[in-house]
Amino acid sequence: MEIPSTEVQNNFGRYLKLAQFEDIIVTKNGKRAVVIKRYREPIKTLKVAKEAEEYDWKNEKVSYEEFLKLSEESDNRYEYIDGEVYLLASPSYDHQNIILEMVTVMHQWFKGNPCRPLTAPLDVTLTKDDNKNVVQPDIMVICDTENVNERGRYTGVPTLVVEVLSESTQHKDLLKKLDLYLHSGIAEYWIVSPFKKEVYLYSFEEQDIKDYRVYKGNETVQSTAFPDLEITLEQIFEF
Repeated sequence: MEIPSTEVQNNFGRYLKLAQFEDIIVTKNGKRAVVIKRYREPIKTLKVAKEAEEYDWKNEKVSYEEFLKLSEESDNRYEYIDGEVYLLASPSYDHQNIILEMVTVMHQWFKGNPCRPLTAPLDVTLTKDDNKNVVQPDIMVICDTENVNERGRYTGVPTLVVEVLSESTQHKDLLKKLDLYLHSGIAEYWIVSPFKKEVYLYSFEEQDIKDYRVYKGNETVQSTAFPDLEITLEQIFEF
């Protein structure tokens, strides 16, 4: 992100904090002058490198307003959960194929239905413990299309969300997002594991887990929020 020097001088603390997540290029008289970036200790071993990578995005909490400024001024995609910022990496080939197969089935199933299946990137702002969080589920089904504002931004709560696991997002999807979705009013959460070729379905009610199912082998995933919506694992993992 590029920021004029006068802006940095007036809000140095803010940009020092944001530099934890992205390099801040300071301009003077329209020209790039200096860069504020996070300091990283020299990495001596692969073990230390792995620990540093895992720690990278968890050492500094930022406010919701600071997150909005970061996301608006950056070309990168981020999520914001419990005051922590997560950089979203480019998805893998398998990841994208799974989403394509699932959305194809959902698109046909929801034709003529007021609910709509959508895919990332689309920001969803969820409230947990009176705190705002911003996520981009891989797939979401929204039934409150009236909450799409004049700018085309969705401001409601999806009925169903789907996350496809990757090596870098497993911890966040299995723990942090599960907790967030449980407490924010979402009715159903599917977690798709490309590694085990399984789907884990959570059904929520009154901020509690009403039902939990594991689908594997040749089984068929059956939605609880939309009882006739079914997708076979063969369809999901057929690529």
